[in-house]
Amino acid sequence: MSEQAEPATETEVAVELAEIEIDTPRVGIIMGSKSDMDVMDGAASVLRDAGVHHEVRVMSAHREPAIVAEYCQNARIRGLRVIVAGAGLSAALPGVAAAHTDLPVIGVPLSSRLSAMGGLDAILSVLQMPPGVPVAGVGLDNAKNAGHLALRILRS
Repeated sequence: MSEQAEPATETEVAVELAEIEIDTPRVGIIMGSKSDMDVMDGAASVLRDAGVHHEVRVMSAHREPAIVAEYCQNARIRGLRVIVAGAGLSAALPGVAAAHTDLPVIGVPLSSRLSAMGGLDAILSVLQMPPGVPVAGVGLDNAKNAGHLALRILRS
């Protein structure tokens, strides 16, 4: 008589699935304009150096709000665990992203030639969020720190 294995419990299956390496991006890096790419590549380079899969997208909270909403609403399903959002001036992208996901959102305030008081407008827009819409913020144009924070979140 052959012995049959006991069926796995739901918890055991969940643990085994969590240990499977997948090649889907874990961090989404989004920015409002292609002109932000040079600064936002700082986050991507930190993630690349750490071997963390990530994706980079350009989408405007003002010109393409439906695209931003869809991206953020489906982020967890697609395997993302953190969103890094960079934007200048009114810097709405990090807040809009946070409004459409329960994932951690890290805002990178970006300076530009149109920035008020050297980028203070972007800093305040990222940090001054209403209750229930949390956005972590890093320093002006400091996408590298956003990459490092994303790594800490993933490793926690």
